[in-house]
Amino acid sequence: MRTVFTPRSRHGTRDLEIKDARDSEHDTGTAAPLSSAPLDAAAAKRVRTSFARQGAMATFGAELAEVAAGCVMIALPIAPRLSQQDGFLHAGVVVAALDSACGYAALTLMPDDAEVLTVELKVNLLAPASGDRLVDEGEVVRAGRTLTVCRGDAYAEQGAERMHVATMLATMVRRRPARDG
Repeated sequence: MRTVFTPRSRHGTRDLEIKDARDSEHDTGTAAPLSSAPLDAAAAKRVRTSFARQGAMATFGAELAEVAAGCVMIALPIAPRLSQQDGFLHAGVVVAALDSACGYAALTLMPDDAEVLTVELKVNLLAPASGDRLVDEGEVVRAGRTLTVCRGDAYAEQGAERMHVATMLATMVRRRPARDG
């Protein structure tokens, strides 16, 4: 069984249905923005356990704020220790957190034994990041058997204000873990 994303329109909005490929006569290969689709507890635990092993995210003080099927949100404090020379959050931190958000969004839709690696990414830095925290949202655009395309958006938050600071398009590859022996 493979998961297929098919868009459907309701009241002028676009929602996402996840269904068995055998239920669809025509797979258009298009996807609508993901909402918080349910994710089973084992898959959520697998993502959270993997995230906890990331030294880079721990160094940044990042936390996995939300995990859903095809969607992940990572938040991290904007702190002087993560700044560049002009006091803004370093672009490398923004990109690394976006990469992780996209990678974990992809992992939520992969088999239990899969690991994920980034094989390509393109980032547009839209504005310097400053404020209280950075929020990175990753979502799956199209999930395939081997490759998964994701998009990510980063927002700098200061109190109730939110500024879009970066957007990413990334391709993730499903990887089988190395076997011992």
